[in-house]
Amino acid sequence: MPFRHFLLALCVVAIWGSNFVVIKYALHALPPMTLAVLRFSFAFLPACFFLRRPAVDWRNLGGYGLFIGVGQFGLLYLAMRSQISPGLASLVVQTQVFFTLLLAVRLRKEKVLATQWLGLALAAGGVGVIALHTDGSTTPLGVAMVLAAAFCWACANLLTQRAGRIDMLAYVVWSSAFAVPPLLVLALLIDGPQQIAAGLAAADLGTWAAVLWQAVGNTLFGYGLWSWLLARHAAGRIVPLALLVPVFGMGSASLLLAEPLPGWELAAAALVLGGLAINLFGPQLMRWRAASREA
Repeated sequence: MPFRHFLLALCVVAIWGSNFVVIKYALHALPPMTLAVLRFSFAFLPACFFLRRPAVDWRNLGGYGLFIGVGQFGLLYLAMRSQISPGLASLVVQTQVFFTLLLAVRLRKEKVLATQWLGLALAAGGVGVIALHTDGSTTPLGVAMVLAAAFCWACANLLTQRAGRIDMLAYVVWSSAFAVPPLLVLALLIDGPQQIAAGLAAADLGTWAAVLWQAVGNTLFGYGLWSWLLARHAAGRIVPLALLVPVFGMGSASLLLAEPLPGWELAAAALVLGGLAINLFGPQLMRWRAASREA
């Protein structure tokens, strides 16, 4: 892979990781569901006029929009407002890898290797460490909500696999249309008209920049560039870099928000990231080992 392509992939991972700090900034003014409505509205408009709807069933598009918009980011924004810190949220949400694995086992009867079970156990241990050290900035409810968001992300992953080889950027844009109506209803019910009005009135230029960064920088640019790289290189060369998302998430939260990094949090991160790495590289290493034995 050319070095410049590696730098582009690293740029995407940095955007996705530091985005948790941007979310926290936007939530200072905007209620969580209102922020979600604005994010997915701007992700759909005006991009839908430049990208043709992908050749995929409407139910697939709708399901993906609901799982990502309402399930993943709706829950994530609610949790991040007061129930979990940005750095830990960036770490816990990566358990979507293991939820995807377990759903594939349940729904598609896929086999799980011993190394993948080991990775799952390590990651579960890391989440357990976080649950045992909840405090004012992170609560058990916040951890549970981000785990639920990760589960919704995993459900969306399965829908993406069913969609096949399509334009992922167009897929994300058009599925966003299905996220906006239910998010708007939830905004009226959870945030309330008064909080929505107060949040919009309090939003300054920085808040709107954070909203646009959610839609344009994180969604359109991030997914678009990631898909472009995946189309030119083997997934095994690109996907492992996603392990750096929590590193950038926790690092940017510590640097920009003065979020502390106590020893237990670093240990939890090591367990979760170690589990992710084993899940990602374990099957390939076992295949190499089997091939070397046969040779």
